[in-house]
Amino acid sequence: MPVLPGAEPYRHEGGEVGVLLCHGFTGSPQSLRPWAEYLAARGVTVSLPLLPGHGTRWEDMQLTTWQDWYAEVDRALRELLARCEQVFVFGLSMGGALTLRLAAKHGDAVRGIVLVNPGNKVHGVAAHALPVVRHFVPSTNGIASDIAKEGVKEIAYDKVPLHAAYSLRQFFRIVDAELPQVTQPMVVLHSPQDHVVPPADSARILSRVSSTDVKEVLLEQSYHVATLDHDAERIFEESWAFIGRLAPDVVGEKGSTSGG
Repeated sequence: MPVLPGAEPYRHEGGEVGVLLCHGFTGSPQSLRPWAEYLAARGVTVSLPLLPGHGTRWEDMQLTTWQDWYAEVDRALRELLARCEQVFVFGLSMGGALTLRLAAKHGDAVRGIVLVNPGNKVHGVAAHALPVVRHFVPSTNGIASDIAKEGVKEIAYDKVPLHAAYSLRQFFRIVDAELPQVTQPMVVLHSPQDHVVPPADSARILSRVSSTDVKEVLLEQSYHVATLDHDAERIFEESWAFIGRLAPDVVGEKGSTSGG
């Protein structure tokens, strides 16, 4: 199945600092592309994979599970670790949960993480019905383009495939149990007005991780897909400052990373 125009994965070969970017549930790399290009322009090696079942048709996602999505980011992380001296992982929404699991599993190999409106739980009455309903109803209304900025659209499915949503619910439970294993420095940026993931998810993550170097930033002007919203530049700048603080030896004076 051809990938939707604009939803393609992105890769940039830069210096000795690598960043893996993880997109969200039913979304695509397009939601993180400006962030990836911002980092690439500063000499960072960037990997922004397309998660299996995403970026084509929602029906394709019905055939995938959290194990498929996690396997893809794990593969991309291992590639970066083989290539770069210092590797960071950044994620949006479900991509934040993928980021947290990578951090829990890979330990000190991940230098630091940045989470934007990270998901921790499937909310609402429907969540409890998922185990049964998914066998009778294939999909429900989509969650795409929760963006305050006028005229900005997210390339994402207009439906949520319920088999995949059930798998996401299982994944969130696994990640929640693993949060105490997360020890890396982290920045959590979240929107008080988010119509997809409530601020309670960020609060729970912050309360359960073992990280001691933690910064919380409120994105007052943005909704869920904050990486395409009014606060996008704030996210990019905070993440770049975070890299510069934790990997000063491989970040050059002019704002680009050293190495070939």
